[in-house]
Amino acid sequence: MNIPLPRSSTVPLYIQIKEAIRAKIIDGTYIGHQQLPSENEMIAAFGVSRITVRQAINDLQQEGLLFKVHGKGTFVALPNVSQELTHLQGFGEAMHRLGHETFSDVFGLKTVKAAGIASAKLQVKDGSPVTEIRRVRYLNREPVSIDYSWVRHDVGSRLTEKNLREKDLFSLLENELRQRLHSADVEIDATSASQDVATRLKVEPGSPILRIERLTYAQEEKPLVFEYLHYRAETFKYKMKVLR
Repeated sequence: MNIPLPRSSTVPLYIQIKEAIRAKIIDGTYIGHQQLPSENEMIAAFGVSRITVRQAINDLQQEGLLFKVHGKGTFVALPNVSQELTHLQGFGEAMHRLGHETFSDVFGLKTVKAAGIASAKLQVKDGSPVTEIRRVRYLNREPVSIDYSWVRHDVGSRLTEKNLREKDLFSLLENELRQRLHSADVEIDATSASQDVATRLKVEPGSPILRIERLTYAQEEKPLVFEYLHYRAETFKYKMKVLR
């Protein structure tokens, strides 16, 4: 670790250090539960005092990006974020507004025959074609959720793997496919990670999972997307304000 800081900058040194470490967390140089270099190593790397390093580390700890273990050192925290339920927004949209980096690993994009709950929710006949999307969603380079989505085929057939890797599904539907989203029915429950979910989310099989069932409408009475979203329970939560 050797990161000289520009002494001519008007930005305080501790903030420069804080942002340098934050950037390494976001770009994946430092991953969840990885130990950071020691204070002495950072003092040498940045060429600053101990109090400056400690101020930067303490700020990042208060933000939830780092945590300390007594006698062992400072470690990178797993992502822990929340999303508002007061209005309809995609995961990528919500996280970008909070300053986080997101992207998707698309491990399935194909036309399938609608059956069971998917055909019932999308109001199409069993056997009708629908577009099935399977993605792992990443937050600051850490896997946070697995999304299984079924989209009405006249719209979903125009989606591409490249776009789904880089952009939020809701953004693609509205901005590129001209589907004006209206509302969504959302149900949330707790479940445990299957072997496939556990492997892709890097958790133990049987670990607690927050599962969201969501049916999104393009018009008030026209269902467009049906989804199961599986979130690592320790990294994600929904929140909302309830008025009396």
